Amino acid sequence: MTWVILAFGLVLVVEGLALALAPSRMEEVLRFFASLSRDRRRVLGLVSLAIGVALIWAARSFGTPI
Repeated sequence: MTWVILAFGLVLVVEGLALALAPSRMEEVLRFFASLSRDRRRVLGLVSLAIGVALIWAARSFGTPI
């Protein structure tokens, strides 16, 4: 459970930095995502999920014990 809380906190830090440092750019990105079709957003989400899982697997396999 501790790792889930840590991961959620890290996501909030990254998202908070993006909003704090470039709020107008974030609005542009949101408009871009809104213009994509639902299927394109789904594929983008699945690709992001796969990359995230691969990064976690690599970190665990190559020396960073979790």
